[in-house]
Amino acid sequence: MKILATDLDRTLLPNGRWEGDPEAIERFNALTREQGVTLVYVTGRNLALTERAIEDFGVRRPDYLIGDVGTSIRRLDQDQWAFDEGWVAHVKRASPRWDAAAVRAAVADIAGLREQEAEHLNPFKQSYYVDHARNEEILKLVHERVEGRFDEVIIYSFDSQNGKGLLDFLPKSATKQTALEYVAEQLGTPKDEVVFCGDSGNDIFPLTAGFSGVLVRNADDQLVEKVREAMADNPELKVYFAKGDFMGLNGYYTSGVIEGAYHYGLFS
Repeated sequence: MKILATDLDRTLLPNGRWEGDPEAIERFNALTREQGVTLVYVTGRNLALTERAIEDFGVRRPDYLIGDVGTSIRRLDQDQWAFDEGWVAHVKRASPRWDAAAVRAAVADIAGLREQEAEHLNPFKQSYYVDHARNEEILKLVHERVEGRFDEVIIYSFDSQNGKGLLDFLPKSATKQTALEYVAEQLGTPKDEVVFCGDSGNDIFPLTAGFSGVLVRNADDQLVEKVREAMADNPELKVYFAKGDFMGLNGYYTSGVIEGAYHYGLFS
């Protein structure tokens, strides 16, 4: 089973400040269909926002959708989304102390934190906007109040497009990394044969977890630095850095995903 997993915004989708190749999405759609690849989107978007991206950008629907930063999994079955209840049961078993309401209460009075809109929250995802200029001070308070109490993982990232800091509280067992591991196990595919592509913040976990990683050319400098540090600490990690000048493609966004898939032999 050949699995190509990719983040959406500014990884597969050309919605950053760099110029994308106009033909890249059409080429990506054709390659993934023609070469027998199981396609997985791994995104912070919920289902409605993912469907909007598919319509707006013309990317094909995936075989699996890992959404809400790994807290939900859906499989495409005869053009209908089938929600994976087994994943929900797994997370509840693996993170018994997780409590979104308790996390919310613990950080409620921290200045510089603003809870995200209801459509970005779910029982396994408590998310906030952060005053990025004060992020160190805010995150220090967050860790003091939350860390280690709720079987949680705390993920901070920065959206360079709108200048917002983003903070997600998730169960430790429900991240982009663990959700992709779950899907790979369900499909009987070893981790190192799964190609994962990313560009920023919360992609650090799957990129350094033993998958075959790809950083698109427009990846955030901070993420590139963190990945290189992880590779120095663990020489067995495999991460490819898209460079462009490949098959007439520039390496940004979708083009970097295609370049990385060829690098690992996913496309022949």
